[in-house]
Amino acid sequence: MIELRPYQQEAVAAIYRHLRERDDNPCVVIPTGGGKTPVMATVCRDAVGRWGGRVLILAHVKELLEQALDKIHVVAPEMWMKTGIYSAGLKSRDTEHPIIIAGIQSVYRRACELDAFDLVVIDEAHMIPPDGDGMYRTFLDDARKVNPNLRVIGLTATPFRMKSGMICEPGNVLNEVCYEIGVKELIIQGYLCPLITKGCAQPLDTSGLHVRAGEFVAGEAEDLMDTDELVESACREIVEQTQGRRSVLVFTTGIQHGEHVAAVLRRMASEPVATVFGETATEERDRVLAEFKAGKIKYLVNVNVLAMGFDAPNIDCVAMVRPTLSPGLYYQMVGRGFRLNAGKENCLVLDFGGNVLRHGPVDAIRVQAVNHRAGGEAPAKQCPQCQSLIAAGYAVCPDCGYEFPPPERRQHEATASTEGILSGEVTTSVHEVREVFYSVHSKKGAPEDAPKTLRVEYRIGFHQHQSEWICFEHTGWARQKAESWWRRRSTAPVPRSADEAALMANDGALCRTRAITVRTVVGDQFPRIIGYELDDRPAWREPGVDDDLEPAGVLAGGSAGAYNPLDDDDLPF
Repeated sequence: MIELRPYQQEAVAAIYRHLRERDDNPCVVIPTGGGKTPVMATVCRDAVGRWGGRVLILAHVKELLEQALDKIHVVAPEMWMKTGIYSAGLKSRDTEHPIIIAGIQSVYRRACELDAFDLVVIDEAHMIPPDGDGMYRTFLDDARKVNPNLRVIGLTATPFRMKSGMICEPGNVLNEVCYEIGVKELIIQGYLCPLITKGCAQPLDTSGLHVRAGEFVAGEAEDLMDTDELVESACREIVEQTQGRRSVLVFTTGIQHGEHVAAVLRRMASEPVATVFGETATEERDRVLAEFKAGKIKYLVNVNVLAMGFDAPNIDCVAMVRPTLSPGLYYQMVGRGFRLNAGKENCLVLDFGGNVLRHGPVDAIRVQAVNHRAGGEAPAKQCPQCQSLIAAGYAVCPDCGYEFPPPERRQHEATASTEGILSGEVTTSVHEVREVFYSVHSKKGAPEDAPKTLRVEYRIGFHQHQSEWICFEHTGWARQKAESWWRRRSTAPVPRSADEAALMANDGALCRTRAITVRTVVGDQFPRIIGYELDDRPAWREPGVDDDLEPAGVLAGGSAGAYNPLDDDDLPF
């Protein structure tokens, strides 16, 4: 049995809070490699073991179904005998278990056959179509005929679609992101592998490509990329850049292009090269993937087959020999290299499709809902000297020291740049706060008796959060700051612990935060909150006055112990 990481525990608590307090459907956003499946397994364990419910896990590829089954076995071994699989690809059609893991293609017309569920958990939830009669909607509509009170939980690393923007909206299957943690935060905390990025020597010109359904027309993109000159150049760079790499995953535009790239790699490299395409036989595909994961194959070429649900921690280089207009596909391709592995210091991303320049750094992807050719400042730029892809605000390349010429100012420029140009430049911005989340934070690797903090997370955009940490359990100046912070927001006594603070904050002890002022210093790791717009402080109810409150011992840190959302036996669905 594994112990959830602190942010995974926060995600589980956020799901339960949302299900109790709202009547719509939540979504959790955790980066690829950050561990969505343990969160899913924990929800299944609690729903069945604590609350006597029944859960269906839906996914669209068999690898995700197998991962879910494996994680339930590890996280909740007591649920192993209570879990079944319904999937044609896995040759299993279980229907009687409290937990069913199913492929959407196998069950979307069989909701009544599977009987009633209390929860449906959808992995890779961005695959739900925004409208129309897709398989997910067909299944959920029928499942609600069996149980009108059915709730849906989504998990994804990319809460947006290529054409329609964010997946959580009123009227959609999923309605609100209840918890989100970013790539950069998990890299800094040591849970994801650092990335280093290089572009190609000759930038790609996609101006002649047409767009259909929000993506470059596939045939045109393949014709553009599948030339002898471009393939030879790309493969030469891949081989040169990966001399010290062990496992290289290559994405191409089509089967013909993929075969071409693989043939040239075999000629240029001394290490094994293999291909996996949609038409590859299952047995051959399984053999190739097993050998790649075992380190017997260095270069693995594919066409989107391995962009999602493929878990190979040994990948230390991702080469995108294809352009895409989809921010989600771009993220999923790069995300194959996020996972940690023994001896893996970082993952090299080689971009031959102009994707980093098009979408921005992977931890700050720019999402455009409709017009993919809209103007505006590029979110990233390429160093002409070393081909590194870096944020647009750098004046000097951090990799080779190249000094970029100062930007040319257009006359009557409508707005000033929001990016700092010189190291140390300060930018101040005010953001409306949409929601605030309070949770207990423990520093990774700290001893059990180390002081914990109250993590306050402000949602200031669809995919943007700003956090701060309030140190109630520290001493000296840190404790004084925490007391001042609390008194500005509450008439309740100042908490003595982070657990007490989180419980009181979530019980309504703090006033509403309407807006925050954030200061960003170029070169600093994190922006910092320097100002707030607050409502009036609410009147505080003494513990015990309202029967719905927790016992006083919990609030005061007494014999009831520290607050844990899983200690609450109230049904969350």
